[in-house]
Amino acid sequence: MLWIVVKYLTTAAIVVAISEVAKRSDKVGAFVAALPTVTILALIWMYVEGQGTEKLSNHAFFTFWYVLPTLPMFLLFPYLLSKYSFWLTLLISCVVSVACFAVTHYAVKHFGINLL
Repeated sequence: MLWIVVKYLTTAAIVVAISEVAKRSDKVGAFVAALPTVTILALIWMYVEGQGTEKLSNHAFFTFWYVLPTLPMFLLFPYLLSKYSFWLTLLISCVVSVACFAVTHYAVKHFGINLL
């Protein structure tokens, strides 16, 4: 139980730290947020908990393929935010990300990579 609390507190502290840095500097906040912090933490937690190398490798491999379809959102969001409300912009960006994920899924399926 203590281990789960430590994991939650550490992960939450990192997210809070990123948001605090972003308040002070857009560029530094974005840089820190762009680092694969969550993935690194997940890999560390999985390793410490005794997951095998295949599980760790699969996690890193699939994370790469899941990140790609989210990238257009980061270009679309600032453009839409100047035209629409925050919540509508966020919704449209999420829908576009899901559509990009579907396209990515079908594209990489031809190379033997099954994302679903």
